[in-house]
Amino acid sequence: MAITHEGPAPAEPARSRSSILNDARFRGLVAQAVVAAIVVFAIGMMVWNAQTNLANQRIASGFGFLNQTAGFGINQTMVEYNETSTYGRALLVAIINTLLVAGVGIFFATIFGFLVGVGRLSKNWMVRQVCTAYVEVTRNLPLLFHILFWYLAVLAAMPAARNSYSLFGEIYINNRGIYIPRFVFGEGSGVGLIAFAVAIVGVVVLKKWATARRNATGQQFPVFWTSVGLLIGLPLVALLAVGFPVTIDHPVLKGFNFNGGSRLLPEFAALVIALSIYTGGFIAEIVRAGIKAVNYGQSEAAASLGLKPGLATRLVVIPQALRVMIPPLTSQYLNLTKNSSLAAFVGYPELVQVFAGTTLNQTGQAIEIIAITMGIYLVISLVTSGFMNWYNKRVALIER
Repeated sequence: MAITHEGPAPAEPARSRSSILNDARFRGLVAQAVVAAIVVFAIGMMVWNAQTNLANQRIASGFGFLNQTAGFGINQTMVEYNETSTYGRALLVAIINTLLVAGVGIFFATIFGFLVGVGRLSKNWMVRQVCTAYVEVTRNLPLLFHILFWYLAVLAAMPAARNSYSLFGEIYINNRGIYIPRFVFGEGSGVGLIAFAVAIVGVVVLKKWATARRNATGQQFPVFWTSVGLLIGLPLVALLAVGFPVTIDHPVLKGFNFNGGSRLLPEFAALVIALSIYTGGFIAEIVRAGIKAVNYGQSEAAASLGLKPGLATRLVVIPQALRVMIPPLTSQYLNLTKNSSLAAFVGYPELVQVFAGTTLNQTGQAIEIIAITMGIYLVISLVTSGFMNWYNKRVALIER
């Protein structure tokens, strides 16, 4: 029997340098490390340079200035504010004013856009041409021109307070703004607010029930008018039950100006009108493209079921078109919100005008103020995008 001697296994040859350099994963890690090092170095240089410049100019860094007295007034405030308030309070007022302009602008721009977008597909030649002219004119003029036109050529040309234009004897329009009646809520008005919240829940439940009923029986329930009745009728009944503690403060001309009621600044009105009309032109094209993307066979199928054209558009075409329209609509909503920063040209007290303008000039805290302003716009954009993406998932088709 032969005896064999087993020696140690031969060592594997060391990996050559060329094979390591040819490894795509290794090269990718090296490239990422180099880029990361460059980014860290650049950020460090900017921070060091900013600290050096601030020290040379004897400017203290930090956010402590937010607790200092602002010392300037703001002509539109939704919360309590005066000249003795802090810069932090001024920032809150500016954020609320920005959100107010953005919210109202998005609301009216969506209405204008949907009406004009559907009108561009109308069989009526006159309606179609008017809607086309609206889109072509609004989209091909700069937004700043829209704002200045409505502010300088329209609202500034309005008559003085004594010669105000009156609507129904309750709303007055002049070169100082728009005066409207104001509701004054007394003790016990909270019952109406609770009833309104209950009505909202009722509308949601009603919508789900009506949808299930329509899917089961094919019968359409008047959800819209029933919802309007709930949202208005239920709070009204609740307020009447507690003696209706709500009064109306009417604007009344006294001397050279109006007292009472609420005043909409001409700057606010010009900004909302311009943003709504300008953005509405882009939304109109999105709506038209979304409707055209729906197969015409869907409209024919709705007609074969006996649905009228308007009902078929609302129940069959628009819900399917939303799946195409929502992503570009999100971009337009974000654009409108960021475009509200042009309010500084007409003196409306929004975020850029109040905080990145007046506050920056008074405090000199450029880095902190710019960082806060960027962060606020970023948060608003992310919240808007998140909500629209959530809604987009709800209306999207689920494939099996």
